[in-house]
Amino acid sequence: MLTNESIQSSESDVSIAVPPRRILIVDDDPQQTEVLAYRLGKLGFRTLTAHKGSDALRMARSSRPHLVLLDIRLPDADGLDVCQELTDGESTSGIPVIILSGMERPDIIRRSRGAGCQYFVRKPYDPNALLVLVEQALRS
Repeated sequence: MLTNESIQSSESDVSIAVPPRRILIVDDDPQQTEVLAYRLGKLGFRTLTAHKGSDALRMARSSRPHLVLLDIRLPDADGLDVCQELTDGESTSGIPVIILSGMERPDIIRRSRGAGCQYFVRKPYDPNALLVLVEQALRS
């Protein structure tokens, strides 16, 4: 005879291995990518880094990250063009992009949104605030 006690299971009884979320960090400043990768890694994320737009596009297409953190000023490309290519790409269109930039032009946020970014974060940024946006972008 089965009792309620014998057929109930708790969530702690079931262990499902969830692979870590992959985040591609694109910035021409190696120190910036290193610090951000370290912090995200401590939170359980797997990070990939690129310092050029062409590398970022190649990595996004091959590795399919769950999120891209993208600087606007890159040595070989405009980050907004990279964002637009990610947004328009068949294999990358569903990847949320957060733009990180120190640019202060008044139109830059509008242009970033037009290129497809989900959030715009101005440098220098509060790391805790960025982590909140990362979590929000990954949930959507």
